[in-house]
Amino acid sequence: MKRALVTGGSGDLGQAICQRLGRDGLHVIVHAHQHPERAMAVVDTLRAAGGSAEAVVFDITNELQVQEALASLLHAGPIQVLVNNAGVHVDAPMAGMSGAQWRRPIEVCLHGFFNVTQPLLLPMIGTRWGRIINISSLAGVSGNRGQTNYAAAKAGLHGATRALALELATRKITVNAIAPGIIEGQATEAVFDTAAIRRLVPMQRAGTPAEVAALVGFLASEEAAYLTGQIIGLNGGIV
Repeated sequence: MKRALVTGGSGDLGQAICQRLGRDGLHVIVHAHQHPERAMAVVDTLRAAGGSAEAVVFDITNELQVQEALASLLHAGPIQVLVNNAGVHVDAPMAGMSGAQWRRPIEVCLHGFFNVTQPLLLPMIGTRWGRIINISSLAGVSGNRGQTNYAAAKAGLHGATRALALELATRKITVNAIAPGIIEGQATEAVFDTAAIRRLVPMQRAGTPAEVAALVGFLASEEAAYLTGQIIGLNGGIV
């Protein structure tokens, strides 16, 4: 059974991704940082449905903490599917943005990507099969007001995705990023009302976490073996 690690696996989107990978027959490692009880709830749901799962808790911005947690996980064997889903945005116009606000999304979205991905690479390479799927954002493609920091972090993630895909292509490991637009969830509901969504999205609705998870499921599958180095927009037609 292949093992999958989903960072930020206890959030709205993370839960949907974990459930999809569990249904696809993977052993799912559900990561959390501040809310381990939510990760355990996801694990319980997966197990109740007949799947295999466990929870792990660490701060992806703490390199030493990540290394220790991943070393423990790797004792059971390589992790061949990695979904870098954990992220954060701290919105402010750049003219009024503090240094701490600038750094936080970069620490989580970009440095966190490195901290989690790098220790898993050699074990994954040893199996000559792997899938690395980075959850990005439309902001990293087209920018967004008040999100200069977040857009910079996600755009950096796009560059890393393409470069790492080239490094790993001969090892049968694919690396792709999904750049969702407006997706249903608590964060979206706090920012966008129905009228705004209809105005901004050609399909006139928000996407669902299940739709993002379905794309993750495809990218993690055997059928996606020739797809690598891509930034895939999932945004209802926003161009």
